[in-house]
Parts: sequence; structure tokens; C-alpha cells
Amino acid sequence: MTTPRPDSGQPFGPAPAEDPLVLRLRAAGCVFAEDEARLLCEAAGDGAELEALAARRIAGEPLESVVGWAEFFGLRIAVEPGVFVPRKRSELVVREAARLAAAARAGAVVVDLCCGSGAIGAAVASVVPGIELHVADVDPVAVGVARRNMRPFAGRAHTGDLFAALPASLRGRVAVIAANAPYVPSAEIALMPPEARDYEPLAALDGGADGLDLHRRVAAGAGEWLAPGGALLIETSKHQAPTTAAILTAAGFSVRIMRDPEIGGTVAVAHR
Repeated sequence: MTTPRPDSGQPFGPAPAEDPLVLRLRAAGCVFAEDEARLLCEAAGDGAELEALAARRIAGEPLESVVGWAEFFGLRIAVEPGVFVPRKRSELVVREAARLAAAARAGAVVVDLCCGSGAIGAAVASVVPGIELHVADVDPVAVGVARRNMRPFAGRAHTGDLFAALPASLRGRVAVIAANAPYVPSAEIALMPPEARDYEPLAALDGGADGLDLHRRVAAGAGEWLAPGGALLIETSKHQAPTTAAILTAAGFSVRIMRDPEIGGTVAVAHR
């Protein structure tokens, strides 16, 4: 389906390479300038708004927060400035969490912890109907966005620090906990791309000295929330995976590591 350019009223597909907006985006370092120009035009209501959106993108703001959504697991996930943008690699968490939730009893409880926009929870619910979905984050701005993304799935969004955010009634009932806790070592934040470093909240990126402070806290607290046979999934990186696995093992879990090199995903899957 074509969409009219706000400044011309004419339908368009991908913006032509010689389009002035494409040239400006390319000069700013946008590798997929033609596609980005098309998305900016779709998001803008008129020429003035297009110019404002383009200026934000050229300044380095993530495209997803500029246009207000991110594509994730075939869904349009709402995002806002200052909220962590879901990454393609997290689709590995979704695939395994969905498999485990589908294998559990009907109405299984699924928790998306450190949820950001709630992308993982929404994606699981989109392929496993009937789950009882809860998402939680310490950032009230992120929780507000996650609440919007939960509406099609009757999910509930909670604000608070890890498990303290969850209703006490979930204790011992959760079939799957999926946690995309921050895991970038503090000293490596400065090495991240400016889109993340300068525009996403530090609390969603910084995992402490070795990047795994939150993994330790999640591993220590998860046991009392999981139902018998329940599973804890923690996204990690390839080089941190052995340490994440050791943390989970020390907390009493049996652990396997899953990887998907195509999307760069690594997940520790833990069972009591």
C-alpha cells in the first residue's frame, strides 16, 4: 500500500535515492536512508511535521522513537523517546518463552521482567493466546508505554524494582519469567552507538561492573515466583553466557544456553 507524501499528496514507495530527505539522512550516516525517509513521511502529518521528525533523526535520535513504533516479531510495538527500543536479537527469548508457555497448562502466567516497552510479553501473547500476562519495569515512563502495548492482549503492567513490582498473588504461580535485564558493563556504555548511549535510559543499559548485576538479582529472586516446572529465561551475550549460566547454577537452577547467530541472540534458559 502506498502512502502520500505529506508535502506533495502523491503516493510513494521507497523514497528515490536523489530525494533531498534521503540525501540529508545519508549525509547524517543513515545506512538505509531511503527506507528511513519513507517511514518518516508516513509518520508525518504535514511538511512541517516531517521537517521536525527529520531533524530529530538527523540529530541521532533512534528512528523508532522518532516515528513512535518499532517492528518486533511481526508486531508494531509502540515506543517513546527515553524508552528502550526492542532489538531483533530478543526474538530468541520470545520463541523459547512462547514454546514453554504453550507447553504449560491453559492460562499459564507469563512475566516479562525489565520489560521496557513490553515487546517480549506482547510478542509471546500474540502467538500463545489465553496466557495471563504481566510485565514490569522500574521506569514509570516505560511502564506507561508497555501498558499501551498490553491492551490487545489483556496484559497488566506494573511499576517497581524487579519482583517487588509483581502482585503477591503470582508468587509460586509463574510458568515463564522472561528477563531482558540490562547487561552492558558500565565501562562499555561509552562505546555503544550514540543512538543507544545518548537517547536510551542508562538504567536500561548499564548492568554494573561486569554487566551482570541484574542477572544475579533476578536469579536470586526468581525461585519463589516460579510454579513447579516453571522456567526463567535471561537474555545475555555470547561472551557473558558462561557467567550468566554459573550465576543461575549457583542459585539452584539447571541451565542451558540457546543461541541464534543469525539475529545475534543468546538466552540462558533455567529450570529448578
